[in-house]
Amino acid sequence: MTLTATLATTMRVLTQLRRDHRTLAMVFFVAPALLTLFKYIFDNDPLVFARVGAPMIGLFPLIMMFLITSIAMLRERTSGTLERLMSLPIAKLDLLIGYALAFTVLAAIQGGITGTVGFALLDVHTAGPSWGVVLLAIGNALLGMSLGLFLSAFARTEFQAVQFMPTLLFPQILLGGLFVPRGRMPHVLRIVSDVLPVSYAYDALARVTANDTGRWLWLDIVILGGSIAAALILGATTLRRRTA
Repeated sequence: MTLTATLATTMRVLTQLRRDHRTLAMVFFVAPALLTLFKYIFDNDPLVFARVGAPMIGLFPLIMMFLITSIAMLRERTSGTLERLMSLPIAKLDLLIGYALAFTVLAAIQGGITGTVGFALLDVHTAGPSWGVVLLAIGNALLGMSLGLFLSAFARTEFQAVQFMPTLLFPQILLGGLFVPRGRMPHVLRIVSDVLPVSYAYDALARVTANDTGRWLWLDIVILGGSIAAALILGATTLRRRTA
């Protein structure tokens, strides 16, 4: 790996994204808009929004970054851009980490916007620090980004990339504890949820929201970080070097 090649990849991706106004609109505005929609859906039942509002601040960025990243990386693969880059003397991790850094910038902005809308405009309250929820939102966006980079290798069209959301991402959210606590799920579903990274992403959000900052929170954060690293490494294995 070389820092120059990694940063060059980062700048190229950021330049492309800066010109894609529709993608930027999705990244920056869809998550806050969905959170606002949730607020008014449960306007007559504020206790529901009080319970799920803060966790949704952290989960919406995960969903959006998964979608945006998987489609963006698929375009690189199908357009031949990635193949041309792989013919150059550049390491696989230079490419993957370059992409990761570019989308980290977007994740940080998205998490900040979503958190600001939730806590400042929608009156979301937490027992724990609001900045902790925002940081976890950024971390969850990075998880979505890394999963999107990896899973894009298994899609041939953008439609197939979108299909990964209902088949692989939404079940993880359902089993993560947002609607039913994991401890109240059937034993088989608890076992499945224990091996899914989104379960620990949500658990960390729930603990920060409840101001439970003990060792279990740090275990969730370690697993979250390990899942991001593992997805990036697996993503590097899907890149095939071609000779020029």
